[in-house]
Amino acid sequence: MQADFVIVGAGSAGCAMAYRLSEAGASVLVIEYGGSDAGPFIQMPAALSFPMNMATYDWGFSTQPEPHLGGRRLATPRGKVIGGSSSINGMVYVRGHARDFDHWRDSGADGWAYTDVLPYFKRMENAAAGDPDWRGKTGPLHVQRGPRMNPLFHAFVEAGRQAGYELTDDYNGHKQEGFGAMEQTIHQGRRWSAANAYLRPALKRDNCDLIRGLACKIVIENGRATGVEVMRGTTRQIIHARREVIIAASAINSPKLLMLSGIGPAQHLTDHGIPVVADRPGVGQNLQDHLELYIQMASQLPVTLYKYWNYISKALIGAQWLFTKTGLGASNQFESTGFIRSRAGVEYPDIQYHFLPLAVRYDGALAAKQHGFQAHVGPMRSASRGAITLTSANPFDPPDILFNYMSTAEDWRDFRTCIRLTREIFAQDAFKPFVRHEIQPGAHLQMDEDLDGFIRDHVESAYHPCGTCKMGAKDDPMAVVDPETRVIGVDGLRVADSSIFPRITNGNLNGPSIMTGEKASDHILGKTPLAAMNMQPWVHPDWKTAQR
Repeated sequence: MQADFVIVGAGSAGCAMAYRLSEAGASVLVIEYGGSDAGPFIQMPAALSFPMNMATYDWGFSTQPEPHLGGRRLATPRGKVIGGSSSINGMVYVRGHARDFDHWRDSGADGWAYTDVLPYFKRMENAAAGDPDWRGKTGPLHVQRGPRMNPLFHAFVEAGRQAGYELTDDYNGHKQEGFGAMEQTIHQGRRWSAANAYLRPALKRDNCDLIRGLACKIVIENGRATGVEVMRGTTRQIIHARREVIIAASAINSPKLLMLSGIGPAQHLTDHGIPVVADRPGVGQNLQDHLELYIQMASQLPVTLYKYWNYISKALIGAQWLFTKTGLGASNQFESTGFIRSRAGVEYPDIQYHFLPLAVRYDGALAAKQHGFQAHVGPMRSASRGAITLTSANPFDPPDILFNYMSTAEDWRDFRTCIRLTREIFAQDAFKPFVRHEIQPGAHLQMDEDLDGFIRDHVESAYHPCGTCKMGAKDDPMAVVDPETRVIGVDGLRVADSSIFPRITNGNLNGPSIMTGEKASDHILGKTPLAAMNMQPWVHPDWKTAQR
């Protein structure tokens, strides 16, 4: 049980690294606790609410009582299956804004500016739309746009235009800001997870294999990682790494595994009886996420997906998908979007929309027994920070998760702004034929304190945790990995997944996580990084003085 490289976690970044490292001729073993992604609940895009709520596929984490949300515990789903969270997510594809990656560089992650990461986004993509100067057309990750047959998808974009916002042909290309079509990691009617895009092709090679088991700790000898201790059923064994161990176990489990291995805040490790190998106070800190609200409207016309919310229609949609991979089952139904700025003086978008022609929750429960539609909306760059800490030294115990959501006055201001700007969009002429009344929050909630109460009770995670093994300069005491993803203070060990993001990026995190795996692969192999591409993204010319 040994290989050149041992990767912990078959998620978005881990699958990409398994593909690239084995492609280069190195032997690779991937350790994954979860099982198969076969079956319609994962592969059928429209069934996305099922795997996220199934213990078979989800770690089932939840937060500690969040002090600023009335003590609510929020669900924190993470993929426990090959493909990781790319197998249970909403399949929305967003690269992030160019300025996000420039911020990474400016905060100590040299070589991770937008000009540096753009060639990796292009390498990984097989984008059905978009300008080939900006978008990849030959990569393993298929990205498409939905059919947008429902008139509400077009009403949402047109309402954005009527409200004075920009339109964009491709928010993943030259111009993120504006309203337009949303992109999906779906191919030929199936969820195009990292498992489908990267892991399955890698496993066809003789030099790549997958092992089921729980990674309990990294084996470290004389300051160097030499393997991974794994529980496989009732058997404990060591998987040896000839060259390096790479952790790609998520923003929740990567810091947990580091701490179980003696890498983390020294006092915290000592409190749990874990010998300190490397005192890295940043491990588990800097936890970030996106929160969102559902602004829901009742529809005057029976054009929403509510007409299919019955057993017969669902069975017919499922059967059509099963036999032809077409129809409503072949889309996640997130087909229009918007990226806007909350106020003048904000250089690039800090609010994201997902539009859905149904009033429903992520757990699959209808919000209203009637025709309705909704916009998921939330700020992109909250200043709130939380932490992942150990509950015990037992690897089978879940970690303590506290995001410390809504801990700044700016968070509350930004969410009130999100509600008011969204109401304004739904009030445009494009929605006049459709809007009957506001379901949620409810038109009677107008004052700041009323909106704050609604936010406190109803805000939900968008399931974008990151930041807990921050990448930065070697002399940054809170950095966990250097800009080549090497764990500072331990040889032969890297972390490469969303946990290394210095700051959360705009939008959904699957795309940047896969890019992280792609770029880390070149660092691991000692290759010269792909040549920087000096493309200048669109920034609103009047951003300093105008909100739109």
